[in-house]
Amino acid sequence: MKYFKKDFYYDLPEELIAQTPAEPRDSSRLLVYDRALKKTEHKIFRDIADYLNKGDVLVINNTKVLPARMFAHTTNGGAVEVLLLKRLEKDRWEVLVKPGKKCTRGKILIISDELALTVEDITDSGERIVKFEYSGVFEEILDRVGNMPLPPYIKEKLKDKNRYQTVYARTEGSSAAPTAGLHFTPELLDKLRNKGVEIAEVLLHVGLGTFRPVKEEIITEHKMHSEYYEIGERSAEIINRAKREGRRVIAVGTTSVRTLESAADEKGLIEPCKGNTEIFIYPPYKFKCVDALVTNFHLPESTLIMLVSAMTGREEILSVYAEAVREKYRFFSFGDAMMIV
Repeated sequence: MKYFKKDFYYDLPEELIAQTPAEPRDSSRLLVYDRALKKTEHKIFRDIADYLNKGDVLVINNTKVLPARMFAHTTNGGAVEVLLLKRLEKDRWEVLVKPGKKCTRGKILIISDELALTVEDITDSGERIVKFEYSGVFEEILDRVGNMPLPPYIKEKLKDKNRYQTVYARTEGSSAAPTAGLHFTPELLDKLRNKGVEIAEVLLHVGLGTFRPVKEEIITEHKMHSEYYEIGERSAEIINRAKREGRRVIAVGTTSVRTLESAADEKGLIEPCKGNTEIFIYPPYKFKCVDALVTNFHLPESTLIMLVSAMTGREEILSVYAEAVREKYRFFSFGDAMMIV
């Protein structure tokens, strides 16, 4: 079946776009959707323990968000915003700049007394390849001068930048948070482990390509940006043992889904691996590894709602989203969660 971008549109009142994270993290709401029964339940996120069983494997993405948003100026004083997208080599990055017209090849941008960059090249899609010049340790400088790259629909200033990190974030490299994981607390994770739920960590550095609007009317013509991922030996063992024994593999977030489905063979088994993925999941994709999903509510016509539609069916997910709107759930990055079982 041919799907169009408009097939994944839904109406969302602006006041339902969450501007601040829930406090505490696990006090957000949780909509549970049972695909077999076509039934929804309305819970609090910490109730997720009731829907996870001994032997289930919960797969989390341990990427850490870089303070990737910086404000620079040209040598003649023009203001430029710089957003780190992907590290190419030690000091060379792919970045997004606004406004782009000021950032031609060879242009120098000054961020602070200790950090500057030179534009080396421009990609076909308009990103810049830049080389940073600095004195000291790049990551330490970035921590001082960088800001959390919150999505443009969040207008309020973030009081604590750790609230745009998961509690298990470990490996820096993302331009955006894997937001389904923002709901977990250390205490909730301990409760799940004590119940016999196994937790496997994977890594996918979230790039802005995941959130780029789909411009093509026919969705199969959309090209995903490449994102780096890794699955280690220990996590592959945990996941493969579960698949062989018929136990559930439950992905936390679309980034974990994309990692697992990029690496899995037709039996859903995984070799330890690392690489780049451009996987684009949309109906009628057949999942090889992932059996259930914990996720947030996604933007209309986005690749993320298309991925979730592949798990439930397009009409079903739009019906569930319509119910979430009626029930006044909070949407997007700092919003509430849903679990698809």
